[in-house]
Amino acid sequence: MREQLSPELDEITLMQFQERGYLVLPGFIPPDSLASLKREADLWVDSGLRKRSIAAALEPDVYGAPDMVEIELAAHGELAVHPPLVSLLSRLMGPSFVFHHLHSDRRAPGAPGKGWHHDYEQSPQRDRDHLMVHALHYIGGLQPDMGGLAVLPGSHREVADKTARAHLGTAALPSEVVIDALPPGSTVVLHSALFHARRTVPGASGGPRYMIDASYCQTGTHWPPVKPYWRHLLAIARELDLGGGRWPELFAERHFTEYVRG
Repeated sequence: MREQLSPELDEITLMQFQERGYLVLPGFIPPDSLASLKREADLWVDSGLRKRSIAAALEPDVYGAPDMVEIELAAHGELAVHPPLVSLLSRLMGPSFVFHHLHSDRRAPGAPGKGWHHDYEQSPQRDRDHLMVHALHYIGGLQPDMGGLAVLPGSHREVADKTARAHLGTAALPSEVVIDALPPGSTVVLHSALFHARRTVPGASGGPRYMIDASYCQTGTHWPPVKPYWRHLLAIARELDLGGGRWPELFAERHFTEYVRG
């Protein structure tokens, strides 16, 4: 089953998010932002900044906080607080939510996929009382010859470990939806507990796949951070005043537990 382009956001669409666990927002990012985001993503990958940020996460005792985090890139920082996105988050989560992380990557055609998993941060997995979302921004869009995103509608209501379906790899499942045809600047908003997989296409001939992944959490509980330098990341965002004073909880540390290495 192929995903169709979503209608304008209305109450029915928001109810679909609650039931299905995702929204597809074609052309959600303004066209005049895409060139800057692509240049920054190229810089992030080609300069080695991405590799250094991964090393800092894997070996914090050796590397400490990285020299730069993605949110310091001007267009990436603006994307993290993109007004239509923040407005949507307020409709999904209510008035109080906190930024969790942002990742930026450029994947070559035919790069390996990622098997079925979800990204809801909770240890142990015990409930779905508070909402966590991932906004997957496809800067260059998606085309079938790039590989696509497969999602399992309704699976966000399960209380399951992240790897509960890992044994399936990226295999097609009977009730899945495949999202692989989107214009540049499109965003897919996932309930973070929704099982999804990144497919690859053998011998892919499409262009590189740009994806910026930003995550946000509803306040009212304490969330596990995924980076050992999470305080540094939030402090940078506050120094840059990315919230503009309108969203006082957006980069507040008090909504997180201490980092525990997985």
